[in-house]
Amino acid sequence: MAIVLAPYIGVPLYLVIGGRKFNRSIHMIERLYVPGTGQKQEMLVPAAGRIVNQAGFPSPRPGNLVVFHSSGETAYAAMMQLFEAARVSIHVSTFILGDDDTGRAVVKALAKKAREGVEVRLLLDSLGCLTTSRGFVQPIRDAGGRAKRFLPVLPLQRKWSANLRNHRKIVVVDHVAAVVGGMNLAMLFMGAEPDCYRYVDDSVFLYGPAVYDIEEVFRHDWEFAADEQLHLPEGCLFPRTPEPFLNAMIEGVTPFHAVDDCMIQVVPSGPDVPEDTFHDALLTAIMEAEKRIWLMTPYFVPDASLLKPLALKARSGCDIRIIVPLRSNHGIADLARGPALRELSAAGAAIYVCPAPMIHGKVMLFDHKIAITGSPNLDMRSIYLNFEIALFHYSPADIDILEAWLRQIQLTCHMIRPREVSRRRAWAENLSHLISPLL
Repeated sequence: MAIVLAPYIGVPLYLVIGGRKFNRSIHMIERLYVPGTGQKQEMLVPAAGRIVNQAGFPSPRPGNLVVFHSSGETAYAAMMQLFEAARVSIHVSTFILGDDDTGRAVVKALAKKAREGVEVRLLLDSLGCLTTSRGFVQPIRDAGGRAKRFLPVLPLQRKWSANLRNHRKIVVVDHVAAVVGGMNLAMLFMGAEPDCYRYVDDSVFLYGPAVYDIEEVFRHDWEFAADEQLHLPEGCLFPRTPEPFLNAMIEGVTPFHAVDDCMIQVVPSGPDVPEDTFHDALLTAIMEAEKRIWLMTPYFVPDASLLKPLALKARSGCDIRIIVPLRSNHGIADLARGPALRELSAAGAAIYVCPAPMIHGKVMLFDHKIAITGSPNLDMRSIYLNFEIALFHYSPADIDILEAWLRQIQLTCHMIRPREVSRRRAWAENLSHLISPLL
């Protein structure tokens, strides 16, 4: 509409934010995976996992030790312990590096390890780290580490985008231990001391074969942003004495949160992967679920292709639960979610809102077959535009831990039945939904 009605505004805007998938003609980035190259999976793996694998993504890998951190304090302590245990390399990718105590402590720790001879690489999204991607991380560069920006926002640069953002949160230490989740490196997400304003969020610490697939995603992002090859060991390495890593991962958590011998599948999404594989897997998991679908997300703005199956499942008697914050940090996203929540509530779904602090965790449960954690939100930006990384959990013990955590969060929430709104409110919601992919 903008192109037709106001071409002098619409055309430049399209050139800035119109693209969604990287194109070979742009010569910006190669595909992360090649469709049809994955190995055929056994029927024991849920259909969502088989679809991901068929798209060329890595197969599910058994034999992982997984530790769940749902506290910003324990996640921070465990991550700093991992940094301290590093002897070979530390690779970090984040959407936000805060100009605060947490961000400064991370920079100090990485600079210290770089001075000790550890290979330190820090990849920052240029929009999320707009104020901390230059001088703020200079101590790391001065110590011999590397820090790069991913897709600068301003044009007239060889690789830039005002719309496509790297929302992946990845930490890999010595090629054997990794962290994936929703927590950014800022005080609102994690820190040394408790904070009443800190978001409800989660991080997954891993030790095992799946770490190789996680670091491959980092390698791909780094080579694109830094224009240099990053040589990784072939396959996943296991040190003879893993205790420093394992002790760091369980820092502050009870044994209940640590599960061994887990089957994990690493599923990145974004402009660098074929098609919309994460969306297709999510849709398949919804359609395959028979008893329950529990979804926790800070922003719930699904498109019709996901909303309609969810409503049909709710009408068929499936236990549908949606957990969202009462108010998120994006008011437009809160407006945009209104029609979807009302439709699902009318179909029989249970809607839970958490009054405070804000929910930022991303967890999805489908029956007792599959759970999804990682960085993707359930909105159109995460599903179609952002670079994201998710973990598909197939082991019952993983799913039990996440189920228990969601049940605990539900106790702090209010169950609501959204009512019809005024015409003015409906107009505002529809407009917000229209522009929600730009948030």
